Amino acid sequence: MKGLAVNSIDRLGELKQRYFPGLCVAVTIGIAATFLAQRYGAPAMLMGLLLGLAFNFLSDEPRVVPGIELAAKTLLRLGVALLGLRITFSDVLSLGWPPLLMVCSAVLLTIGFGILMARMLGFSNGFGTLTGGSVAICGASAAMAISSVLPQNAQTKKDTLFTVISVTTLSTLAMVLYPMVSHELGLTPAEAGLFIGGTIHDVAQVVGAGYSVSAEVGDLSTFVKLLRVAMLVPIVLVIGVVIRRSMASRGEVGGGSVGVPGFLIGFVVLFIFNSLGWMPQVIVEPMADSASWLLLTAIAALGVRTSLKEILTVGIKPVLLVVSETLFIALLVLGFILFQ
Repeated sequence: MKGLAVNSIDRLGELKQRYFPGLCVAVTIGIAATFLAQRYGAPAMLMGLLLGLAFNFLSDEPRVVPGIELAAKTLLRLGVALLGLRITFSDVLSLGWPPLLMVCSAVLLTIGFGILMARMLGFSNGFGTLTGGSVAICGASAAMAISSVLPQNAQTKKDTLFTVISVTTLSTLAMVLYPMVSHELGLTPAEAGLFIGGTIHDVAQVVGAGYSVSAEVGDLSTFVKLLRVAMLVPIVLVIGVVIRRSMASRGEVGGGSVGVPGFLIGFVVLFIFNSLGWMPQVIVEPMADSASWLLLTAIAALGVRTSLKEILTVGIKPVLLVVSETLFIALLVLGFILFQ
């Protein structure tokens, strides 16, 4: 027993030495990003990403790399799983069936539109899925989750970084513009909540836009947005299945049997437990809040390991793709509201 305890302590010491420097860098960048976001009203995710890019030189430091990789992968998956604590069955059912079906249809149609536009612009289906899913579901969080089931290579990392930057920027613009659009169109509080929650990419920007109109609009828009977040699990799972089968059909490594990613199982389990009231709120609230911290740390790590020079070479076509997807879901939801 004493020998086992000594071995365990030695093992913990090795893990600390291996991962602590990189994790410390990612966490520190996340804290700085949070401070800047609160001080200047900027999106924390975008601040974390930009600060991470500024520290890209650390990606050549061997002591930092293992912890950065752990933050970019493991902490990302854990953060996505904890998103399951942000929505319950009652939240979904409170919308009623017509808006529920509209939101689900808008998500699926936007992803399909993204794939179609990507083909027209000369990009891969994977890039169209990544950008379309990010716009349709929950911005940067969706980009990170979808990216985790795509083939992992240098191009995937570059595409993910571009997608995070673009959807966060457009989401911030929408946070400012969409409340004004709602006012100009004379939307009722219920319609404004449905429009804002059904179209803006990131959760934080939905909250900001909704509550800038009224408490009623803020509550409804948040519920609608969380419904889109709930669609992350089945959509990422389907993407993973399609990718694996495609690779198997071409005889590539990674094809074959399809497993369910553990973080998706975690999302579903936490969603069910929270819906059934099996978890006390004193535990749920801090765990749900920690999802944002974990995702912020992961995106900071992703920024550290990516060169800004690579991102700046994307050209105008990828920007056109994400902008067109953003306009598509906005017009689609508006059309449902105005002509139902």
